[in-house]
Amino acid sequence: MPRKISDIGEKGLIKRILSKTEKSDFNSTFLDKFSFKSLSDDAALINLGDQYLVATSDMLFKSTHFPDDMSYNQIGKKSVTVNVSDLAAMGAKPVGIIISMGLPRDMLLDEFEELIEGILDMCSKYGMKLIGGDTNESHELTLCGTCLGIVQKENVLMKDGAKPGDIIAVTGPVGLAAAGFEILFNKNQFQDLNPNYKDHLLKHALNPKARTNEGILLAKSGIITSATDITDGLVSEIDELINANNYRIGMTLNEEMLPIPEEIIEVANKTGKNPLEFAFYYGEDFELLLTVKKEGFKQIKERIHLYEIGNVTSSGKIEILHKDGTKSVIKPRGYEHLSPKKG
Repeated sequence: MPRKISDIGEKGLIKRILSKTEKSDFNSTFLDKFSFKSLSDDAALINLGDQYLVATSDMLFKSTHFPDDMSYNQIGKKSVTVNVSDLAAMGAKPVGIIISMGLPRDMLLDEFEELIEGILDMCSKYGMKLIGGDTNESHELTLCGTCLGIVQKENVLMKDGAKPGDIIAVTGPVGLAAAGFEILFNKNQFQDLNPNYKDHLLKHALNPKARTNEGILLAKSGIITSATDITDGLVSEIDELINANNYRIGMTLNEEMLPIPEEIIEVANKTGKNPLEFAFYYGEDFELLLTVKKEGFKQIKERIHLYEIGNVTSSGKIEILHKDGTKSVIKPRGYEHLSPKKG
C-alpha cells in the first residue's frame, strides 16, 4: 500500500526536505553556511554583510489553530505573534510582516475589519509594519504570515551550540496556555475554578505574546549557546535542541525548578492529569527555551527574568530529576501536524 504523509508526520517530512536541500549550493552572495544551517532552525538567514535578514513563515487554519472562543481580533493578533516568536528565538528585531489570507466568501465584513485591526495592533506592539500580502477565497479562514527581522551576525541565536554543563532556562512559566485551552474545551468542569486563575489562564491561551525584547537582549549577551521558542511543548523543543547537536548532548530537567504555577496545578487536579503534562506536551506558550553558559547565568538573570530548569549533559537523551531524587527518561512527544492517528 502506498505510504501517506501522515505515516511519517510533519517532522519526517521536514527531514526529507532537508536531505534533498543538502545538494543545493549555499555559497552565493546572500547565502552562507549559516543560511544552510538555518533550514532546520526557527527562521531562515539571508546574508546582508554584517547582518542577517531573518525570515520565517507560519500557516494557520481556523479549524486547527483558533478555538471558537477566540475573537477575530485575537485571531489577527495570534497570526502575527506566532511568526514574531520565531524571530525572537533567533534574537532578531522584527521589521515587517506579509500576510496572505484565504477568506470564506460568507465571512462578515465586520469580522474582516476586526481581523485586520488585530493584525495591525500586534504589528504596532512589536514595532513593525504590515508590508504586504495576498487575499484569496478559501473554504475556511487561512492565514499565512511571512515575517522579516534583522540581527547582527555575531548575535544570531540558533538551535545548535549547547554544551554539557550549560544551564537550561526558560523566559516564563510553561503550561499556562495548555491549561487555558483545557478550560475552553471543558467549560462545565471549571465553573468553580478561582476566577483570577481562570482569567489568567484564558489570557495566555487567547492572547499569546512573543518574547521579542528578551530575545534581542539575550542575543546581545553573548552567553546563550542555543535557543528556540516553545510552540509544540517543552519536551518536543528540548528534543529539537538535542537533535540540532546530532544527539551529542542530552538534557536533564529538575522537577523542583520547573515553573509550574498554582493555576496549572488546580486545573490538573480537576482533570486528573499530572501538571507536568501541561508543561511538557501541549505548547503554545511562546516562551523562549535557552541554554546558557554557566559562568554568565547570574549576570544575565539580573537583566532578564529567567527560570533555571536543568542542565545540559552528554547523555543524548532527555531525563528528569524527580523531587524524590530519582531520575527517569522522558520520551520526546508534543504537538505535531500530520502525525499518525493513534488507536
